[in-house]
Formats: sequence, structure tokens, C-alpha cells
Amino acid sequence: MKNGKIIAVANQKGGVAKTTSVRNIAYSLGELGKRVLAVDFDPQANLTASFVDDSTSIHTTIAEAMNKAMDEEEMPNKAEYIHSHGKIDFMPSSIHLSVVEANLRMEMGSEKLLSNILEPLRGDYDFIFIDTNPSLGPLTINALSAADSVIIPINPEYYATMGLTDLTKTILKIRKRINPGIQFEGILMTMCDMQTNLHKEVCAEVTEAYGNGMKIFKMQIPRSIRVGEANRYGMSVIDFDRKSKAGLAYGEVAKELIANGNKTNS
Repeated sequence: MKNGKIIAVANQKGGVAKTTSVRNIAYSLGELGKRVLAVDFDPQANLTASFVDDSTSIHTTIAEAMNKAMDEEEMPNKAEYIHSHGKIDFMPSSIHLSVVEANLRMEMGSEKLLSNILEPLRGDYDFIFIDTNPSLGPLTINALSAADSVIIPINPEYYATMGLTDLTKTILKIRKRINPGIQFEGILMTMCDMQTNLHKEVCAEVTEAYGNGMKIFKMQIPRSIRVGEANRYGMSVIDFDRKSKAGLAYGEVAKELIANGNKTNS
């Protein structure tokens, strides 16, 4: 696998555990000896909050880097906007990224700005994850334009697939117009209650609709109060409770990603 596989974690529907999945998959890969960078590309900055107690102590974020790229100015030193937390690195975000998003709408050819920031970092990492905001706006377009592949988290509720068609169409348009190499890494079922009929029905619906053309991760992430508790304390669920079912599941997803390598679904 080439260095620095860039994976966007995207779904315009909120509450599907995008940030939690980025945090825990990144941690699991770090535990397996992989060099990992997690990029917080959401103005809500929840991923950043999971890494640092006081986000006001961070002065340079992805927002400043995007502004520099937009104005074609020299980028800040990497050490200013890439921070370490245990075995993984992260690129923080802030509310200022919402201003960047507004400016991107008026900027010609702005779709590749994030790609221009991340491409020079490929040699430093095995995996680069992008945590996206819940929309199909300019920030998500930038993330998809930079990515080699996309993980789509879905929680098993009715209407779970609502909007998935729009996301799929957007990814295919980006492949055709901007980023011909982007692939579907797969659908990740999250927040699953394995015993309910609802879970079984939605899983069957997703498999029927997308299973023939898109990988669905074998491991499903169970609903667990440990995940919420870990998020509250700014920890990965594995760090918080190494024996938790959700932590073990994210570890298996990480192994599946390593095994998958560059073999993604077209």
C-alpha cells in the first residue's frame, strides 16, 4: 500500500458516529503500529475537543491552513498545525472553518485546496483520515476531492439510507470531474443493537441496496454507553475500556482496513 492512504469519513446525515469512528479507527491503527493523521474538517471541532482539553490553546488550525492555501500564501510550518496525541497525530479545527466554507463558495477552483495541503504529508503517514461535517457543501467536496476512498457510517434506523443516494451521486460526480481515483472504501454500520428486528431489517435493506456494488464492513459497531463515556472524557473507547465490545469492534475494522490495502470498490 502506498504511503498515506487518504480516507474521508462522510455522511451528510448527522448522528451516525463519523467523529467517533475516525477517533477510534485512528487509535486502533496507531495501536497496530501504523502512522496515522486524523484531520478535523468540521467547524464544530468535536474531533479536536476529543484530543485536547482546552482548544483555545491551539492557535493554528486547518482553517488557517485553508486560508493560506486560498490566498496562495506560504503554508505555516507543519509543527504549528499538526499535533501529537499518543500514537497518532491530528490536525485541529475551529469555528473559523465555517468562515472558510463561506469563502469557498466564491473561490474559483477551490475544490482541491485541502488536497494541496494533504498531498505533501502522504510520505509521513500510512493513513490520513478526514472527519467531515454533516453536509454536502464545499468542505465535504474538498474532503472527497482529496481522498483516495470514502467510509460511509450508517446507524441502523429507519431512513438510514435516506441521503445515501445523494452522497453516492456526489462521489461519482467528483470521480468524473475532479478526483478520478476516489473509491468506496465501504459502508460501516454503527450504533447497532444486534438483537432488535429494526437492526436486522435495516442491515438487510442496506445490503440489498448496496451490497452488490459496495463493500460493507464485516464488523458492525455495537451501541455502547462506553462510547459516550469515552467521548465525554476525551478518550478513545479502547483507552477508556479496552474490553468494551465497541472498542474491540473498532480494532477489527482497523485490521480490515489494513487487509484491504488499496483494494477498494469502484
